[in-house]
Amino acid sequence: MQSENIIEMLHITKEFPGIIANDDITLQLRRGEIHALLGENGAGKSTLMSVLFGLYQPEAGVIKKNGQEVRINDPNDATALGIGMVHQHFKLIDVFTVLDNIILGAETTKMGFLQKKAAREKVLALSERYGMKVDLDAKVENISVGMQQRVEILKMLYRDNEILIFDEPTAVLTPQEIEELMATMREFAKEGKSILFISHKLNEIMAVADRVTVLRKGKCVGTVETKDTDKQSLSNMMVGRPVQLEVVKEPAQPKDVVLHVEGLTVPSKTHKRNAVNGVSFDVRAGEIVCLAGIDGNGQTELIHGLTGLDKSTGTVTLCGKDISHASIRQRNQQMSHIPEDRHKHGLVLDFTLEQNMVLQRYREPRFQHMGFINSGEVRSYAENLIEQYDVRSGQGPITVARSMSGGNQQKAIIAREVDRDLLLIVAVQPTRGLDVGAIEYIHSQLVAERDKGKAVLLVSLELDEVMSLSDRILVLYEGEIVGELDPKATTVQELGLYMAGAKRTKKEGEPA
Repeated sequence: MQSENIIEMLHITKEFPGIIANDDITLQLRRGEIHALLGENGAGKSTLMSVLFGLYQPEAGVIKKNGQEVRINDPNDATALGIGMVHQHFKLIDVFTVLDNIILGAETTKMGFLQKKAAREKVLALSERYGMKVDLDAKVENISVGMQQRVEILKMLYRDNEILIFDEPTAVLTPQEIEELMATMREFAKEGKSILFISHKLNEIMAVADRVTVLRKGKCVGTVETKDTDKQSLSNMMVGRPVQLEVVKEPAQPKDVVLHVEGLTVPSKTHKRNAVNGVSFDVRAGEIVCLAGIDGNGQTELIHGLTGLDKSTGTVTLCGKDISHASIRQRNQQMSHIPEDRHKHGLVLDFTLEQNMVLQRYREPRFQHMGFINSGEVRSYAENLIEQYDVRSGQGPITVARSMSGGNQQKAIIAREVDRDLLLIVAVQPTRGLDVGAIEYIHSQLVAERDKGKAVLLVSLELDEVMSLSDRILVLYEGEIVGELDPKATTVQELGLYMAGAKRTKKEGEPA
């Protein structure tokens, strides 16, 4: 008789230096179900899935498939067992095309020659069937993160996997893409595929999962049926205390203009037209202004133009000073920047946590003397920030950044940037990949900075975050600002119309 559970992970223990990431965890995945794995950053979710995918070997415990014990030494073993994984930080080769990334490691060859035509036809059939259109000839470095995720999913489907692991799959997606992914996951389950779904987003778990297993600090708190629970109960299980799910803030008291942008234009790296086209706006002290839009409408390029990471034309004025021609370092010294891509622009992954905490400040007299780093001062500074922001890592300040969970890497960047105490904070997807407890804390920090008189420019794809955190919303569509909205006087539906380009505010001089 066939086992009801397609996968059983029994009494799994996995240790790293200074930390037990998984402590005697048992998880059972039923055939054809969507099973969510919920927990705080650093609770051990990604580690547990990495054990199932063969990236880590556990110190104790067994894995069974269809009731039979299996040994998964590496991802090739996992693939052979029909297990596929979409990682939180994608495992793609930037300079390869989309098609080459999908077939890499599973190439069809004939007499030593690559059979790309058959592979292309199979991928096109899969993308058509599941509504995942991608440009197979585009290089991965030139496509949006949402598209990159589609590539990862198509990689799994191309290998005919029946057990699909999604690690934070919606962290990088727009609301529309999230809905599409949820529908696709339901379709997979209907076809008999079994899904393990790591997420912090309680709305999504309630909408799509059949059961939820909650981890906290490496231990299993319990498994519940989604229909028998609610968001508040799940957040309590996850964090171990009641969590404020709504942003609490007083009305903004905007003062002087801190950031003035006039006619900012940033060329596109992938198209002939500009990615950002003549954008003008202000951000004042004491307010949070949010740039909202569907991913790929110029938000990334606009921020790169502001911070100097991309070449731009137009005028950028900060605290009355024109910084349009300032270098990246000069701009960096005048604004805090929580970047969109924490690995590419936020951290030096092979540096320690303490080294990352002083990346922009090591030249200050406090941290160096005559060119020599004052390591004691760096250590105590890092320890203070780690404690204040609850950054969890196996070895504290000497932990290598690469070994930390994505959410704790994000907390480290936010701690560093907010503590720099500059008048402008540019926060791009600040809560991406964070759990509800961490989101609650980050939101309260941004509101507190606003209330201290800082100007906050927020870029977010999370509609809930846009509506609850911002004081003004600027909607970006195809590189232009098409609307300025008051979150208290608009709806998510109206915001969605602006984001989709179906509605726009008339410019001065335009016919009505």
